[in-house]
Amino acid sequence: MSPIATDAQLARWERFRSGRNSALASDHGWLTLASFQWLEEEPAAAELAPGLWSTDGSSAVLTATADDGLSFVATGEPAVGTFTEALQDEESLMWVQYGGPEGHQVVVELAVRADKYAIRTRDNGSPVYTGFTSVPTFAYDPQWVITGTFEAYDHPVDVPIGTANPLVDGLHRSVGEVVFHAPGISHEIRLHAEEEKLGALNVTFHDETNGETTDEWRKVFIPKPRPDGSVVIDFNRAINYPSAFTPYGTCPMPVRGNSIDVRVEAGEKLPEDL
Repeated sequence: MSPIATDAQLARWERFRSGRNSALASDHGWLTLASFQWLEEEPAAAELAPGLWSTDGSSAVLTATADDGLSFVATGEPAVGTFTEALQDEESLMWVQYGGPEGHQVVVELAVRADKYAIRTRDNGSPVYTGFTSVPTFAYDPQWVITGTFEAYDHPVDVPIGTANPLVDGLHRSVGEVVFHAPGISHEIRLHAEEEKLGALNVTFHDETNGETTDEWRKVFIPKPRPDGSVVIDFNRAINYPSAFTPYGTCPMPVRGNSIDVRVEAGEKLPEDL
């Protein structure tokens, strides 16, 4: 018989869901992504972004006129002339904006992925964004709040991975493995984990619901391990990557073998009507 959720557990989960939905509904957030385009050597027009865009390999170049209606996100100053910006791999910059009554409906994000420059537009007029209310989820299930163990590596291990964009390779910096038993299966599960701020962990995983009721993969954040190495993994807090909501994400796939061979019917489901 499955355990019954307490009022306190449900209240904490509802606060978590409210915060998650509010974060997704933020201006120029992941739900507003409307295009992705690599920059080339020759200056050229870009999809949904005024001006001429190019790269010399080490920096991005934008040439814009007053008619393009662009301004800098950071200062609000008009972007008229030729401008360059350099980023490191995996960095992003909300660079310029345009459109709408106040001139900032659309933000053009400059990014470097796989050591190549690209731009993405973030449009607050996107129907994915304007029609969003909440992410569908499974009902809270206390059996998916699992105590496990974190086995840290002596040194982080970089593991090559794929991403939601087949042209972009990723890298997972594994700091150890989270070890636990899942409901419905007797054998031990071991999943690679990345380190987050303040010692928390991030686990990206597959499970048997993927492609049916959930996206192709999800992730769950785990609070900092206790001094004895024990961790609490709350799969009710498993969330989608941005690539579940938009085709313009470059989100990391799980490390090969980061799979739970049972249906994890907890956390976020596939977004509806996207």
